[in-house]
Amino acid sequence: METSELLKKVRKIEIKTRGLSRHLFAGEYHSAFKGRGMSFSEVRDYHYGDDVRNIDWNVTARTGSPHVKIFEEERELTVMLLIDMSPSSFFGTVNQLKNEVITEICAVLAFSAINNNDKVGVAFFANEVEKFIPPKKGKQHILRIIRELINFEPEGKGTDIGATLEYFNNLVKKRSICFILSDFLSMGYESALRVAARRHDLIGLNVIDPREEELPSVGLLRAQDSETGEIRWIDTSSRRLREEYSQWHREHLDYFKRAFKKSGADVVNIRTNESYVDALHQFFQKRS
Repeated sequence: METSELLKKVRKIEIKTRGLSRHLFAGEYHSAFKGRGMSFSEVRDYHYGDDVRNIDWNVTARTGSPHVKIFEEERELTVMLLIDMSPSSFFGTVNQLKNEVITEICAVLAFSAINNNDKVGVAFFANEVEKFIPPKKGKQHILRIIRELINFEPEGKGTDIGATLEYFNNLVKKRSICFILSDFLSMGYESALRVAARRHDLIGLNVIDPREEELPSVGLLRAQDSETGEIRWIDTSSRRLREEYSQWHREHLDYFKRAFKKSGADVVNIRTNESYVDALHQFFQKRS
């Protein structure tokens, strides 16, 4: 992609998602994700109604008037975005490709994080982690992440969420808020997911295109498997074929729900034909 075109796309996404994070999600994000604890801030005069357990007896004795300790939340957090860039994410039949929806959601989460003085890091993966951007603060850092989201071209085929979570578990030791953004058309990641959920605040954002759930009956169709590259003709008028396809997708969705529920991690289902803003609102309000 040419630099001028890339910058235009980055700017467009920045304007849309920064506004959402500032005006819609600022307070909700802060309420949904708490700091690590409370730290001492200052001492002030005792006011009627203050908790007597917070009285600073040393200062009170020295000044002759009651003083209390004031504490504030240790706010700084680390947000990690594990982003599925496998070929299946570059699919869409409604308003946007799944990858475009994922890009906007990542930008909203990243801007919400830096608005709260949190760090943001990213790992791009397909059948393995292909690029890692360490957590940092600042607008320029977020714009770099958006540029990578728009312009990144995965080298690998397939999706291996288990290998990605193992990489994450080995690399990131400090507790973080971790969002996994994928279509979760993969299995075999339950064990690594359980380990990650014990160490981190884990949320799975499952981005689904409605055409993945059910094939239309349109006769013979030349189709390519986006993960393997295999091309074949399929007869979509076959009811058995459509049922088998729907069953395959349900099995992956059921595995996703079951694995995350067992691990205690949160899930958010986002459909490309619906507003991701509403889905994020509901999630933040539930967490609050």
